[in-house]
Amino acid sequence: MSRQQRDALDALLRSAPRSETRPSPEEQRSGFAAALTRPAPPDVVTRRTVLGGRPALELEPADASGRGRLLFLHGGGYVVGSPDTHAGLAGELARRAGLRATSVDYRLAPEHPFPAAVDDGLAAYRELLASGTDPRDLVLAGDSAGGGLSIATLLAAREAGLPQPAAVVVFSPWADLTLAGGSIRAKESADPIFTGADLRAYADLYVAAGDRAHPLASPVLADLTGLPPLLVQVGANEVLLDDAVRLAGRAGADDVEVTLEVGPGLPHVFQHHYGRLDEADAALDRAARFLTAHLSPGPGARAHSDRSTDGQL
Repeated sequence: MSRQQRDALDALLRSAPRSETRPSPEEQRSGFAAALTRPAPPDVVTRRTVLGGRPALELEPADASGRGRLLFLHGGGYVVGSPDTHAGLAGELARRAGLRATSVDYRLAPEHPFPAAVDDGLAAYRELLASGTDPRDLVLAGDSAGGGLSIATLLAAREAGLPQPAAVVVFSPWADLTLAGGSIRAKESADPIFTGADLRAYADLYVAAGDRAHPLASPVLADLTGLPPLLVQVGANEVLLDDAVRLAGRAGADDVEVTLEVGPGLPHVFQHHYGRLDEADAALDRAARFLTAHLSPGPGARAHSDRSTDGQL
């Protein structure tokens, strides 16, 4: 069924209407929310909260161990998306890992350009530590721009002298706003969602006239020394393939423990299609096990690291 699922998903994504003129940020946000929002799983309780001075969504699985914490940063090109649009993805990852999660509503461009999102990610991370969360019990995850932002947040934390968390997982990270990745051109016909022009438009709104090679805007160009164990998952059919591959390579060169997974025939953030794409469920299970395996030993932590919701590896 997997090949049929991949083909069906590709056709569905390609059928989405594309406007001949680029919508305003407000129109993009409403369209994104209408098309991509998935609610949290039924056994994950959600609560509105505030973290680092920003609105946030707390997601608590019914069988959360009570120890580990997951900080989730959503995708959307730094322009669209919210904890609500990503409640399903964040909730599924939290549920499979048995971790209480907090998804931050960081400020979006163009109203709040770079480095506002990084400042908000760092403020959220700093508050979790200040409130008593042991960094050994803290993990990060993010998708697309949220993946790049997760790495940038940890770079900012390192520069601020804060301890690193136990691990970080990124799905299809957008990690190079200079758009130097060769896959932006080579994979454009294979990508059912984005074109190079789409990436340039988002980069223009987020960085504007700023330095797109700044390490906190393009962490693939940063020194990643000292970052925690990293899992990078990406689809082969996406223009951001090289961002993921180069990020993993940079991490490895900087002596970071890193695992890179490239899913053949899969689109951008394919994990969002859990429940209807076998590879998405399997990838989320692996990501959950990666996170829990790096938490400090404690009651329940290792049990969750061995759990596979769908029996897949």
